[in-house]
Amino acid sequence: MIRILRGLAHKYFSDEEAVILFLILVTGTIFVIWFGAMLAPAIASLIVAFILQGLVTKLNGLGLPEPISIIVVFLVFLGVLVGFIFGLLPLIWTQVSNLAGETPRIFRELQSYLELLPEEYPQLVSAEAVNTLYQQVSTEVGHMTQWLVSFSLSSIPDLVALLIYMVLVPILVFFFLKDREVLLSAISRLLPSQRPMMFRIWHEVNLQCANYVRGKALEILIVGGATYIGFKFLSMPYAALLSLLVGLSVVIPYIGAAVVTIPVAVIGLFAFGWGSHFIWVMAVYGIIQALDGNVLVPVLFSEVNNLHPVAIIVAVLFFGGIWGLWGVFFAIPLATMLKAVFSAWPVKESAPPPTAGQP
Repeated sequence: MIRILRGLAHKYFSDEEAVILFLILVTGTIFVIWFGAMLAPAIASLIVAFILQGLVTKLNGLGLPEPISIIVVFLVFLGVLVGFIFGLLPLIWTQVSNLAGETPRIFRELQSYLELLPEEYPQLVSAEAVNTLYQQVSTEVGHMTQWLVSFSLSSIPDLVALLIYMVLVPILVFFFLKDREVLLSAISRLLPSQRPMMFRIWHEVNLQCANYVRGKALEILIVGGATYIGFKFLSMPYAALLSLLVGLSVVIPYIGAAVVTIPVAVIGLFAFGWGSHFIWVMAVYGIIQALDGNVLVPVLFSEVNNLHPVAIIVAVLFFGGIWGLWGVFFAIPLATMLKAVFSAWPVKESAPPPTAGQP
């Protein structure tokens, strides 16, 4: 056993830079797992600054000085944040509350649909199975409705924390943008002066993750905005809420679009019934999904290395289980980072076995 461990250490950790990088990855992972909730505003601000840095770089390329570029990008970010807090968020909350109030009526109609199934398909569906399914779904929806209705004084501490985050995050984003070079130079002083492998990994990860994160944020805005316009034009109920769900569904490849289709179809069915209006709603939704997968994604992510679908799903499940929604959002960048680390990791070949006559 000792000989095997010694051989692995000789093969994968004979390079000093590899040992330091391994310690950095392990320490960083443990630090995020233990202190991630406490440092959530700083981590969120760092992510937002990372996304906005691409706009700053583009403005610099157009000849605008860097301080002016930072101020312009930061003011745009503040405008979007204020619009979301005072415009979109109250609208979404109102629609969530209205949907919670409409849930009993929807389930009464759903029960009437389900009760017809045993009569029309007695060999496939039994009345007992329909009643069991309806009771289970009703119980879960009842719990969710009670949680929405009970949003009152017990949530004041969370609201206070949210308000604090709304103040801290813009301040941290501004300083991350303004002092980016200072912070990077301070971090580089803690690393070895000769670090070719780290430079190679950083270049690959920075290119791939920057393109992915910025492209994914733009994809969410485009898909969500297009869905809202289409649903609003068709007088679809809860257009803002459904558009938010459709926009966020692009975060989870393959799975998100399939899952979010269910609430879109259910609400459209109970709003318009089986008719031409419902068909138009689903057609518009299908066109948006098709354009997203066949036009928007290839344009936004043309420079991103494609991972195998199995690797993407495993990464979503693994990192989502560890870090929740943030893990789901950054599953592909983290998988790309691991791929870059494994590709650049120095592997020392084992010494050849001694030939005959050698000691």
